[in-house]
Amino acid sequence: MRYDLSKLPLNSLLRPISDAASALARLDERIARSAVGSGLIERAHFSDACASLWIEGELVHLEDLVLHDAHLDVRAPTHELTIATDVLRSRRRIAGQPAAWALSPDGIRILRSHGDDMTAGTGARDGAEVASGKPAAIAPSGEGPDTSDPLAVEIAAMDAVLARSDAALTKASAPGPITSLEKDALVYDLDWDEDERLAEWRVAVDGTEGLPPVLRAALLLDAWNSLQVLQHASWLGRLLAAAALRQAGLTTTAHLVAINLGLKSIAVERRRHRARDTRLLAIVNGIIAAAEFGLREHDRLVLARTMLERRLVGRRSSSNLPGLIELVMSRPLVSAGMVAETLEVTPRAALRIIEELGLREMTGRGRFRAWGIF
Repeated sequence: MRYDLSKLPLNSLLRPISDAASALARLDERIARSAVGSGLIERAHFSDACASLWIEGELVHLEDLVLHDAHLDVRAPTHELTIATDVLRSRRRIAGQPAAWALSPDGIRILRSHGDDMTAGTGARDGAEVASGKPAAIAPSGEGPDTSDPLAVEIAAMDAVLARSDAALTKASAPGPITSLEKDALVYDLDWDEDERLAEWRVAVDGTEGLPPVLRAALLLDAWNSLQVLQHASWLGRLLAAAALRQAGLTTTAHLVAINLGLKSIAVERRRHRARDTRLLAIVNGIIAAAEFGLREHDRLVLARTMLERRLVGRRSSSNLPGLIELVMSRPLVSAGMVAETLEVTPRAALRIIEELGLREMTGRGRFRAWGIF
């Protein structure tokens, strides 16, 4: 199955494409020159990850994602929260790499693996040694553990088990294509050839070279959805479309577009319409909505920062309030634990400076509370 790139509905798309490019360029320029630009980017990562699950028909609370990312969960993470964390980390990885990395073969391979890009090094060699049966640690004298001491023998055995577990985890998280032999038939459709579908999508990537960035991103996203490349990671196509906009270097150089936030405002009937013209127009309108949302969010953050900085008047230079302002600018909400860990203060002191800054309590709970600016 090939994605047809002929007969593009240019007459109906030219004006929306132009509007989307203009809005993205305005947002990118503001982010690049703004004092709240980095905070806006980090907030967009969290909001876009939650919106990605919303598009898939799942609900992930923003506060749960923020606390899970900070390893301060108030409950056991759900399956949906784990997926949202994958989206969040993938967005950060794409934003932290060169613009052309995400659409490169290596970039797609790493993003598909949902793991860290691990390279062969001393850790891998150590794991191989442990897996081969060699002792995990050798005394400087070259002798093994003292077998006359029962406690030493038990500790050595525990170290060997832990080392073998680390080696197995290292091997499991190493990036690489997953073959059908490694897939569970209860979870995966073994006849679903992801590599072949990905190759077809790569043909569409090559075929859209030279097109306007917004039109290219819309086509790549529609092709990804039509080909159904990955069984359990359809969200990756939306991130790759955002990466295609960033790769062009014309409209988004300082940020990664929150396409999921924009598509969330588009009716599902338009996003999944049978006619490709309607789907492409819905994607372009979603990009426009994402840019407009970013502009409004930037203005709100600038106003909030100005209001918070007024509370710094008359404060001593060693006050923790400036650090708290930077933290709340970069997170949709913060907890007392996050403040205490970031500012290196006690939880009681964290609650006190939160009260001094006048942050708004966002959860309405008596326990496991979180605060934000709006």
